[in-house]
Amino acid sequence: MASTPSSPDLIWDFNHFDKLKVTALYAILRGRSQVFVVEQNCIYLDMDNCDQNCYHLSAWNQDGQLAAYLRVVPPGLKFVEASLGRVISTESSRGTGAGKELLKRGIQACQDLYPNTAIRIGAQYYLESFYRSFGFQTVSDIYLEDDIQHVEMLLG
Repeated sequence: MASTPSSPDLIWDFNHFDKLKVTALYAILRGRSQVFVVEQNCIYLDMDNCDQNCYHLSAWNQDGQLAAYLRVVPPGLKFVEASLGRVISTESSRGTGAGKELLKRGIQACQDLYPNTAIRIGAQYYLESFYRSFGFQTVSDIYLEDDIQHVEMLLG
């Protein structure tokens, strides 16, 4: 899918890994590292050999900087169901609505690609109400992943 402007603020891009430009991939991996490794102080290997099998949704500001990102994971790769993962909003885009638009578009992309499966996520617990606002229901107890509380949530 080609890049399409959605508002005066962000340009959205949705591609399979094989179609990502190297500069976009670099910005995405750098953004994920900034949020998960640096900001959240989690030392883990982000490149988990799943990206190559996923679709990648990204939002870019008018200066070409990454604003928000998630990956659409096919059923059977992380969970039995399809999944959304590595969901981030960069620091400069937080509070702008980019995260809500990202999740709305991510859910739609997942449903379009995998129409007969539910969507399961491993959500950071502090974001549980955010995901509930999109219809996700908590289906697990709280568990620790990289010393951060998480819950599994299901949509559909």
